[in-house]
Amino acid sequence: MLPPRPLAAQKGRGAVTNLQGRYEVNTRERFDDGWVHEDDEDEAPAPFRTQVTDEFAKTILSRNTSPDIPFNVSLNPYRGCEHGCIYCFARPSHSYLGLSPGLDFESRLFAKVNAPDLLRRELARPSYVPEPIALGVNTDAYQPCERGLGITRRVLEVLHDCEHPVALISKSSLIERDVDLIAAMAAKNQAIAALTITTLDPEISRTLEPRAAAPARRLRTIRRLTDAGIPVRVSVAPVIPFITEPELERVLEAARDAGAVSAHYVVLRLPWEVNPLFQEWLQAHFPERAQRVMNRVREMRGGKEYDSDFSKRMSGEGVWADLIRQRFVKAVQRLGMNLTSGRFGELDTSRFKKPIVVPPAKPKQCGNATGQLDLFS
Repeated sequence: MLPPRPLAAQKGRGAVTNLQGRYEVNTRERFDDGWVHEDDEDEAPAPFRTQVTDEFAKTILSRNTSPDIPFNVSLNPYRGCEHGCIYCFARPSHSYLGLSPGLDFESRLFAKVNAPDLLRRELARPSYVPEPIALGVNTDAYQPCERGLGITRRVLEVLHDCEHPVALISKSSLIERDVDLIAAMAAKNQAIAALTITTLDPEISRTLEPRAAAPARRLRTIRRLTDAGIPVRVSVAPVIPFITEPELERVLEAARDAGAVSAHYVVLRLPWEVNPLFQEWLQAHFPERAQRVMNRVREMRGGKEYDSDFSKRMSGEGVWADLIRQRFVKAVQRLGMNLTSGRFGELDTSRFKKPIVVPPAKPKQCGNATGQLDLFS
């Protein structure tokens, strides 16, 4: 059996390996069959190229009852995310597709091309009760492929026409493209934006979230949105001990200077396959402090590497988690970022009007294009 290849990151990718998902029945490991030469071992693995597949979704709005999340309804135009953030809590969702939460998650994407039509039909239902929709929670609605596909833009146009409140969550400067729509909605208290800034260090950002906008670019995006009259909240997430945690106050100060009016933070979460993927990333990029980071993570998770309890999963527990909370609270108060303006629950739903034009549901197709009936129709 061949020895394991040393952990090494691919340029432009967050995950180090294509770790198998937890639902895979068969496991694979390298085996020396005599055909591999030492020279071949030195060759770098072939790069993972991004593939985007059209998906015709059956539903488009997701609902949750989690008490630690400030919204009940969300919409995600894409599955998978090319930003490649190694800490992304959505990575395990690729396991449901029979794909890896590792490199597959950031290179094999699915675009819900019928999202705008599904949204119109949903909003037109007689029983529909409007409440703010969070756009781009599971995966970023403004990841690189959105530039060409424009699904998020068309979803926003539906919400704009129906005067339906929305909260956008992103770490991409592409959100600036839609300032015209978002600003018009914000003027009616129907739109807010949250920009995630994990670190101000471009070197760390380049490996931690390789295809997201650089930290300085995100700060300029906050300024652009703020100048357009859009309330911006900064999300300092995740706070990673000894990696991004030392920058907590500096990130908040930079965001305040750029125009952010409020802030929140999330301590590093490692659910399911995110845990081994993150530890591989640590070994590849910060081997000298990997053990120290994980020891601190366990201290904040009651001795475990992850605790999904709603009261603890976002903030952790114990002395170090409490210290981070105190630092955050004091910094926010000092910077005047504890404003209530632009909070999710304060968005106006009273102006909502149902869509005028509702696309018909596509009938179930039987047979083929020539009209011949299928054998099992």
